[in-house]
Amino acid sequence: MNWISPNEHKFLNENQAENQLKPYRKNVGIVVFNRKGEVLTGERLSFPGHWQFPQGGIDEGEEPKLAAERELYEEVGVKGGEIVYEHPEWIQYDFPPELNIASLKKYSGQTQKWFLYFWDHGIEETNLFIHEQEFSALRFQELEATIDTIIDFKKDVYRKVISSFRPEIDKYLRSL
Repeated sequence: MNWISPNEHKFLNENQAENQLKPYRKNVGIVVFNRKGEVLTGERLSFPGHWQFPQGGIDEGEEPKLAAERELYEEVGVKGGEIVYEHPEWIQYDFPPELNIASLKKYSGQTQKWFLYFWDHGIEETNLFIHEQEFSALRFQELEATIDTIIDFKKDVYRKVISSFRPEIDKYLRSL
């Protein structure tokens, strides 16, 4: 059993209370899939060894769908695909206290709108250098395998996204 001192307990309670007062950052997540049913993931520069779907913040006054298309282009250079499905609810997660990204310190976490996007091209048609580079590499992989490659604090979000998007991918691919 892990024991914490009264001073550590006080700090944890103050930190949790402070975090509850912070807003959640509005964000979009995009699952890009191809004709094989594989999904595009990138290895985060800030979290080597962890692969995730493209995602990014929604600008003030920007519609989530337009933010998804913008982020997809800025992060991986993907344009010209088709939005197949939009997850009906916003999915929220908290940042862990040890997350040390200065630009995110003012937020408790993120609330995300997720989009499913069909794009049937190869990795060689992507571009990681259009905007601020966030990924060191890209690959296509099986949708369900993403749960094993995502950083721990996003696993619950990925479980929801996988559960929602798997039938939509299958339905779309059957229609081709």
